[in-house]
Amino acid sequence: MRHTVVRYGVYSLILAAILFLLALTLGDDLSYSTQEILGYVTMTVSLVFVYFGIKHYRDEINGGAVSFWKAFSIGILISIFAGIGFGIIDYIYTTAINPDFMVEYETAMLADMKADLSAEEFEKQKTVLQQQMKVYGGSGFMAALMFITVVLIGTIISLLSAVILQKKEH
Repeated sequence: MRHTVVRYGVYSLILAAILFLLALTLGDDLSYSTQEILGYVTMTVSLVFVYFGIKHYRDEINGGAVSFWKAFSIGILISIFAGIGFGIIDYIYTTAINPDFMVEYETAMLADMKADLSAEEFEKQKTVLQQQMKVYGGSGFMAALMFITVVLIGTIISLLSAVILQKKEH
């Protein structure tokens, strides 16, 4: 089982890194909200390896059978592996590639809010955003948040994959 988890976790990580680099290269001119959507799509697409890892274990390692709980645990472990990779990628991005990301993000969000809100509402939302940025400001916290997000999405994918792929021994 460990070999399957590591193998498909690495596949997930490699796909995430490739998609991240493509988004970084091609998506520089996109808005932050579009980039956020692209990030969630990248996470979900990369976690497709949860399904393939469970299927591989069932068909190639375990003689065509896998219980729901075994399938679910394989999926969760692949998701954790992928989450660690996503966290590392996020940390590298916010510390080495673009250390000014948080300032740039806050500036862009404030500009969008100023264009869309009344002066009174803008001041309220500005205060809320600035408080959030203080809490979320560190690269370590952002990496941990990325890890948690990937594992949560992976949990849903693991659950669905385990339901679809479970097969009892004859």
